[in-house]
Amino acid sequence: MNSGNSPLAGRMGRIGLGCVTFGREIGETEAFAIMDRAVARGVTHFDTAQAYAAGASESVVGAWLASRRPGLGSLVIGTKMLAPYTPERVAECVGLSLKRLGPGGTGLFYMHQWTEEAASPEALGAFDQALRSGSIGALGVSNFSFEQLERVLRIQDERGYAPVRAIQNNHNFAVRHVTPALKQLCERRGIEIVTYSPLGAGFLTGKHKAGVEKGSRFDIIPGHQKVYFNDESWARLRTLEAIAAKTGRSMPELALAWVFRQPGVGTVLVGGRTSAQLDQAFDALALSGREPLSELSGT
Repeated sequence: MNSGNSPLAGRMGRIGLGCVTFGREIGETEAFAIMDRAVARGVTHFDTAQAYAAGASESVVGAWLASRRPGLGSLVIGTKMLAPYTPERVAECVGLSLKRLGPGGTGLFYMHQWTEEAASPEALGAFDQALRSGSIGALGVSNFSFEQLERVLRIQDERGYAPVRAIQNNHNFAVRHVTPALKQLCERRGIEIVTYSPLGAGFLTGKHKAGVEKGSRFDIIPGHQKVYFNDESWARLRTLEAIAAKTGRSMPELALAWVFRQPGVGTVLVGGRTSAQLDQAFDALALSGREPLSELSGT
C-alpha cells in the first residue's frame, strides 16, 4: 500500500478494539478490563465515538488513558463526530473529544456519516485547521462510499488540504460496504481501511434466527435491525451455517476468519462485553492464516 506520509501507517494493527459497548452495555470496570487485555495482546488502536452512549464511551476511554498512562504514541485513539459539519461545530466537537479523552486522544478523528456538507470546502477547511493546529492527528471518514470519498479527496486536493487518511465501514460476511473500487482508491491514495462489526453485532452467530435476543444491540438499537434483517443477509447467514456444519468450525470463528482474509483491509475492529470476545478474534486471526478455509472462498 502506498502510505505516503500518513501518520497512521504501520500503527493501527490487524485487530483494533471497538469501544461501542462502553458506558452502554458495560460499565467502567468491565471496560477497563477489556482495554487492559487488549494492550496485553498487542492491540494499538482503540475506536470510540461521540455518539456512543452520548459521550460515555469517550469518557470511559479517557479515564482509562488517564489511569494507565500508555507511552506517548503507543496507541492510536480514534473517535467520531456526527453531522452537521459546520466550522463552528467541528471546533466544538473536537474540543469535546479532547476534554473527554485527554491529550493525544484524538489521533484519528472521523466524520461519522456522509452528508452533502461533508464534501464542502467550509467543512473540510475546518478539519484541516484542526489538523494543522495539532488538535487532531489525522482525518478519517466512516460509512462513506467510493464516490463520496472520491469527492472529498478531490476538494482536499484542489484546496491544498491534508487528505483523508482512514475510512471505516461496515464489512462482514453478511453486509459488505468495502467495494473493490473503494479498495483500489484507498490503495492508490494510502488510505487505511478499517472495518467494524465482524460478527454483524451478533447476527452472524445465528442467535437472532428465532427473534431478536433481549438485551442485544438489535434490541437496544432497533433501527440497527434493518441493516441485517433482509433477504440477502439471511441468505448469507444460511451459507455460513452450512459451512460451519461441514467444517466443524463455529459460525463466529468462521465469520471472523472471513473478515481477516479480506485483501486490502488493514484493521478489523472487535468489540464486545468481555475479554473473551477479544481472545476469540485473535484465535480466528491465527486460524485465517493457518488453514486454507477453501469453503469460505468466493462467498
